[in-house]
Amino acid sequence: MSGPFHAVVLAGDRGPDDPVARHAGVPSKALASVAGQPMLMRVLDALAASTAVAGVTLVGPEAAVLASCSPLAARVAGGELAWVAPAGSPSQSALRALAVLPGDVPVLLTTSDHALLRAPWVDQFCAAALESGKDAVVGLALHAAVQAAFPQSRRTALRFRGGAYCGCNLFAFLTPAGRRAPEFWQRVENERKRPQRIAAALGLGTLAAYALGRLTLEAGLDRLSRQVGASLGAVLLDDPHAAVDVDSVADFDLVQRLLKV
Repeated sequence: MSGPFHAVVLAGDRGPDDPVARHAGVPSKALASVAGQPMLMRVLDALAASTAVAGVTLVGPEAAVLASCSPLAARVAGGELAWVAPAGSPSQSALRALAVLPGDVPVLLTTSDHALLRAPWVDQFCAAALESGKDAVVGLALHAAVQAAFPQSRRTALRFRGGAYCGCNLFAFLTPAGRRAPEFWQRVENERKRPQRIAAALGLGTLAAYALGRLTLEAGLDRLSRQVGASLGAVLLDDPHAAVDVDSVADFDLVQRLLKV
């Protein structure tokens, strides 16, 4: 690994109560075996093969769970990756990792359930993120392409005027200002039981324009940039597989099928 990015992998979850963990019979969803290998190890292998990534910090799973997976524990003990305990939410976990990384280091954030992650996607995303000139960037795929590739799979779509997109669980924080994005994310998480406050944080005009189908992706990012206090951008990934993560047992079964082809 020799690139400019430091990768952060979020691996905290609901433990054995997670539906995927129960289905796979493991103490953490991150350790659910896909085609003979824990999902998390697949993510780490993809990052290790990327030319854009120079180091990795793993946030979670809990220490006892980590110790139960010998290959993972060996990588931490050998210094191949750093580990920090997960916090109470994804945004808090992300902020915990960012707090121990130098502010001038570009950070790539992904998740342990991105079981199909491939090094070329990481390289493409990181290169485009650096070229964007933005403070923070999110990876997206065209919803139409994802739907065509996986017609039986339910993927959440972000619908804008001019097109709909799926998230790819790839985020880049390129500057100190870009790290305000997970801080804003935390604000939204903290107010999840108070939708009126979430609406106020996002901007009522922005929400109305989105609901009415009048908001373009570019305009949405510009408006959100003003709320966050950082310039936000998006990178479109070519491969619809990049939009597949394991949020459910159905996703787990889909990924199993795809990796056995």
